[in-house]
Amino acid sequence: MTSHTPNEPVDILLVEDNPGDVRLTREAFETTDSDIEFHTVTDGKEATTYFDVCETDTASTDPDLVLLDLNLPRVDGLTVLETLENELDYPPPPILVLSSSEAEADIAESYDRAANAYLTKPEGPGEFDTLAQAIEDFWIDSARHPPVPS
Repeated sequence: MTSHTPNEPVDILLVEDNPGDVRLTREAFETTDSDIEFHTVTDGKEATTYFDVCETDTASTDPDLVLLDLNLPRVDGLTVLETLENELDYPPPPILVLSSSEAEADIAESYDRAANAYLTKPEGPGEFDTLAQAIEDFWIDSARHPPVPS
């Protein structure tokens, strides 16, 4: 298998329990040039189940990119990272932690559990737009991704 750059529409799994942040993230990506299709889950248990479904259901869509909050109900984001790293039979797509936490311990632990990047949540809509553009420029347009499981 070879690595690839996602084709459009780009499937993003957004793991976020705050409806306001879900809305701001979706609206921010609407300002980019890429055709984005969002799949949103609101807790860590749903996130791990989403990947279980992708492994077993050929009709489901494997995400090209994951935006993962750390502070989630039921199963936190750090546990999601660990679960994906340990249980998937294939390399996960790039996982970008998008958290309001600026704690050094959260940042270090995210990278220890194989996050590809740690981003602090913006404070306003304009900053969400800037972040979405940066993600598009690097993670969608430039970076090579692991192969999609077959």
